[in-house]
Amino acid sequence: MKEFILASQSPRRRALLEMAGIQFTALSSHMSEETDKDNPKERVAELSARKAQAVFLPHPDAIVLGADTVVSFKGRIFEKPETEDEAFEMLCSLRENTHRVYTGCTFIYADKEGLVRTVTHVEETDVYVGKATDEQLRAYIASGEAMDKAGAYGVQGRFCSYVKSVHGDYFNVVGLPVYYVAHELDRIRKELGD
Repeated sequence: MKEFILASQSPRRRALLEMAGIQFTALSSHMSEETDKDNPKERVAELSARKAQAVFLPHPDAIVLGADTVVSFKGRIFEKPETEDEAFEMLCSLRENTHRVYTGCTFIYADKEGLVRTVTHVEETDVYVGKATDEQLRAYIASGEAMDKAGAYGVQGRFCSYVKSVHGDYFNVVGLPVYYVAHELDRIRKELGD
């Protein structure tokens, strides 16, 4: 059976795969996340593919999954904040509004004939953030939880008390659409006769 490699060091993505009972190895792609794509769907598709490619090249016998997540609101892309002030600005924009979370997932693998196959999918989930005071948002940021997450929040952490609704794949908001990943990996393994 081909090794399955997650091209990410994200603890949330690793935890989701572990929770689903999927055997994998996690490796960092060590690549720049710079891109000129302003469209969130195009951005996550490109970056997930680049991450997968960077790990697949030295591991051509594996099935590799690259992933990238961004938050989008009113035409702006919110990635990980660089400062606490930036995190506060993001969260102020998101409160009492609906935003969209995009995760690009790219599988790369060699088929039975040795041809390299690339499959990219973009999952979209709408999230409504309810009321939160400036003081509550500052306290959340001070917890440190906001700084390593797209959009400056983690739906699975302390910020859950401000998330009123999620329409679509909840796990996509955490960082990986598990249903899609599990079923696509199963399809690939069947194609390969694994």
